[in-house]
Amino acid sequence: VSSTAFFANKVEHESRHCSNKGLQRPGFSSFDRVYTANQNCGHTYPTFLAVLWCAGLLCSQAPAAFAGLMYLFVRQKYFVGYLGERTQSTPGYLFGKRIILFLFLMSVAGILNYYLVFFFGSDFEIHIKTITSAISPLLLIP
Repeated sequence: VSSTAFFANKVEHESRHCSNKGLQRPGFSSFDRVYTANQNCGHTYPTFLAVLWCAGLLCSQAPAAFAGLMYLFVRQKYFVGYLGERTQSTPGYLFGKRIILFLFLMSVAGILNYYLVFFFGSDFEIHIKTITSAISPLLLIP
């Protein structure tokens, strides 16, 4: 929530800075970059929340929470990078995609474990939690 408020505040600030008439915006400006970055972050937020909750509920809470915090940090990096040159936002974008993929794979592993328990009586929850806890620090590698 605080990152969304920060992004919205930057959009409003750039809008007022570019034009003293409120939320009107001229052609291609710093406002356009801020507005686009804000829209990009807003469009990925529902996906992030869905995979975060699924990974935390179905697999393991600690690695999911760690990945969630990393994702919020990466989105901030993406947003600030987008204000400069477009190449500055690319590392944040790619890093964010990797975190979403990790959370998605955690969700899939949790779902598969549920069906393995349901149909075959085999529970791999401890193994999955161990693997995700060991892999989650690798998210720090850029």
